[in-house]
Amino acid sequence: MLPLHHVVQDDFSAVNDLIIRQLHSDVGLVENIGHYLVEAGGKRLRPLMVLLTANAMGYQQKHHLDLAAIIEFIHTATLLHDDVVDMSSLRRGRATANAKWGNAPSVLVGDFLYSRAFQMMVAIGDMEIMAILSSATNRISEGEVQQLTNARNPEIDEATYFTVIDKKTAVLFAAACEVAAVLTNATDVQRQALKAYGHHVGMAFQLVDDALDYTGDAETLGKNVGDDLAEGKPTLPLIYAMKTGTAAQAELIANAIREGDAGQLQNILAIVQDTGAMEYTLNAARQHVAAAQKQLETLPASDYSKAMFEVAAFALARTF
Repeated sequence: MLPLHHVVQDDFSAVNDLIIRQLHSDVGLVENIGHYLVEAGGKRLRPLMVLLTANAMGYQQKHHLDLAAIIEFIHTATLLHDDVVDMSSLRRGRATANAKWGNAPSVLVGDFLYSRAFQMMVAIGDMEIMAILSSATNRISEGEVQQLTNARNPEIDEATYFTVIDKKTAVLFAAACEVAAVLTNATDVQRQALKAYGHHVGMAFQLVDDALDYTGDAETLGKNVGDDLAEGKPTLPLIYAMKTGTAAQAELIANAIREGDAGQLQNILAIVQDTGAMEYTLNAARQHVAAAQKQLETLPASDYSKAMFEVAAFALARTF
C-alpha cells in the first residue's frame, strides 16, 4: 500500500474484503486465478481515486466501496486480456496468469471479472453510473484494438499515440472520478472537473509508464524492460526520437518496431536519451499533472483533496 492510501485506509481495507467476497465462484480455477491477481497487489490507483473523490465530496454511505471494487475488476480484466495479447510473462514482479495457467483460462477469467463488475453495477441501480462505466469499458476495448493495429508500424504519429493512451488508460481514470462525482451529487462544474482530473492523471500515468520502459529496471518495474519494443509498440519516446534523430537513428528504431526486436535495445536507449525524447515524454506528463491539479480547485479543501493532488504528483514521480 502506498502512503497515499492511508487517508482512506479503512475504506481501502473494506474494498479489499469486498473484492475477495465478489471473487467467489463455484468454479475453483476462477477463484484461484482471481486470488492470485489480488494477492499480487499493485498500486490500485483507480479504486483509490474513487475513494478519495467520494470522501472529498463528503459522501457518507457505502456505494463508493462497490464502485472502487468495480473499477478494479474492470482494470484487472483488461490486464488479463492484455497479457495474453502481448504474450507477457511478468507483471508486478510475478509470472502473469497466462504464463502460469495458460491463455484460455486467463481470457475466460477476464470475462468473469468483467461480468461480475456489471453485476455489481446493476446492484447499485444507477443508470447514469452504468452508462459511464459501460462506455468506458467499450472505449478501453477500442483502444486496445487500435494499439494492436498500430503495432509494428513506425509511421504512427503523436496524435494517434495520444488517442490510444486516452482510450486504453485515461478513460478508466476519468470514469473512476466521474462515477464518484455522480454518486455524491456533485455539481456539473465539479463533475466535469473531476472527470478532467482523472483524464489528466491517466494520461500522465501512461506517459510515464511508456518512459519507464526505456529507463527502468525489471526488478523495480515488476515487468520486463523493453517489452514495448519487443511488441513493436510505437510509444512517444520512440516517435519523438525518430522525428528528431538522424536518418540512421530513425531507421534503426523503425526497423526495431517493424520487427518487434528488442535486440537493439541498448542502442535505442542511447538514441532516446541523445535526442531528448525521454525529457520530451516526461514534459508531456508534467503538463498533464499540472492540468489535473488545477481541476482540484473546484473541491473543498480537505485531507482527501490534498491526497488527490499528491496522486497526480505520484503519477509523474513514480519509478514503478
